[in-house]
Amino acid sequence: MKKYFVKAFLGLCALGTSTVAFAQEAAQPAVEGGLYQALKVKFIEGGADFMSSIAIVLILGLAFCLERIIYLNLAEINTSKFLKSLEDALDKGDVEGAKAIARDTRGPIASIAYQGLMRLDQGIDVVEKSIISYGGVQGGLLEKNLSWVTLFIAMAPSLGFLGTVVGMVMAFDKIEQVGDISPTVVAGGMKVALITTIGGLIVALILQVFYNYLLSKVEALLNQMEDASVSLVDMALKYSLKFKK
Repeated sequence: MKKYFVKAFLGLCALGTSTVAFAQEAAQPAVEGGLYQALKVKFIEGGADFMSSIAIVLILGLAFCLERIIYLNLAEINTSKFLKSLEDALDKGDVEGAKAIARDTRGPIASIAYQGLMRLDQGIDVVEKSIISYGGVQGGLLEKNLSWVTLFIAMAPSLGFLGTVVGMVMAFDKIEQVGDISPTVVAGGMKVALITTIGGLIVALILQVFYNYLLSKVEALLNQMEDASVSLVDMALKYSLKFKK
């Protein structure tokens, strides 16, 4: 699992470096030609401070999304095959073998199963309580860091709207200085206002797509955990009736 997080960290470092380089190049005079140059122009026109803040929000949001995607993908297992292997071991009375299978399998379902198997000799009620309690712990781990993603989703348009207000203030300052309300005077401030708003909304939309994807993954895993918990309790009951008469 560590190698996946190392790769993700290196990828995020590269993304951050690219963004910093883009911001530095945007501060230089832009020449016409291509989408990249067009983005640089809009970055400059939107104001380096606000646009850089929005870009940082995007990077941080994607970092948490990537971490969650890796974690949730690693948490997925073939539940049916795993439960079948546990059931076969318990049918033979091989509790230690079942524990070894659960211990050597990654993911929250295997962790819940291991906790239940550890208390198999204490009675079915203890096993059921253990599975329910540890299931809540694993559910919390699945939802970890999602609150940060929602924070960045809210921050991105907020920064854009802040840029809008600042742009409007700039426009009114120019009107006051020049004493004229012609479109040429107002255009500069209005451009800052609109570009920062667009940038913030685009970032929020990108992060929202990832957030909804993560929610669907978490919900799917929670449903699998609930189904597996019922099966584990049934296995424990069956074992108790068969070997503890």
